[in-house]
Amino acid sequence: MENTSLIIMVGGASSRMKRSLKTREDQKGIMDNIPHKSLIPVGKNGRPFLYYLVQNAVEAGYTKLYLITSPENEAFQNLKEQGNLPSGLEVLLAVQSVPEGRTKPLGTADALQQCLDQYPELKQTTFTVCNGDNLYSVGALKDLRSARKAPHALISYGSSGFDYTEERIAKFAVMDISSDGFLQQIIEKPNVEDVPKYRDESGELRVSMNIFSFSGKEIHPYLKNCPIDPVRDEKELPKAVAVLVTEESQSVFCIPRSEHIPDLTDANDIQLFKNLE
Repeated sequence: MENTSLIIMVGGASSRMKRSLKTREDQKGIMDNIPHKSLIPVGKNGRPFLYYLVQNAVEAGYTKLYLITSPENEAFQNLKEQGNLPSGLEVLLAVQSVPEGRTKPLGTADALQQCLDQYPELKQTTFTVCNGDNLYSVGALKDLRSARKAPHALISYGSSGFDYTEERIAKFAVMDISSDGFLQQIIEKPNVEDVPKYRDESGELRVSMNIFSFSGKEIHPYLKNCPIDPVRDEKELPKAVAVLVTEESQSVFCIPRSEHIPDLTDANDIQLFKNLE
């Protein structure tokens, strides 16, 4: 089934970014009226960071864009209505509501489930889903549109291709991949001393940067039944995937790539995008 739909999760509160901005005199107040860091203006023309990710998606052949937002999504509504995203995509907004009795959203697995429930056509197709604060390449986005035998896929990044410190890499999710390329385990934020045991035969550490392609029909029950993390008190997408591969071997194919993924984690990262056109 052809994959032409991209879902981007842009509903987070960006608390870490806001904290780090307070320490920078040159960037204080930059997020006062911005609900998510994907809307931070970057590059020579001051376009929102999200613009460049969407531009890569258009080049990769996607024609439908779903943005998962929080209920306070006026900024994203304006972005859509004012045409401040690259042309070539139909743009739809999904809202992740906070369950009754909670003060914060229920996590990324819940966000994706709510999106699929609001747009049932996604349960009948294959789509790509990713974070809104990583600038994934055209190649990675295109790879997830390629034909494959498994219902699901993800990009497995070789950590040697990253321009990150080992300390920062250790905070990503690492993967155990079978010799024929299927995901066997995904481990969020492993203990530093355990990281070496996940290196493959070539010595490469394979890392997930939260960019997946799913069969909507087959992933939906795993999103719905995803266990709540006892520490973060959220349903996390990598955990749903971890349960999936435990119950269904050879269901998630790992597509290897080696390249740096620029992201917006804190205030220091904003300058990395100053030359974007």
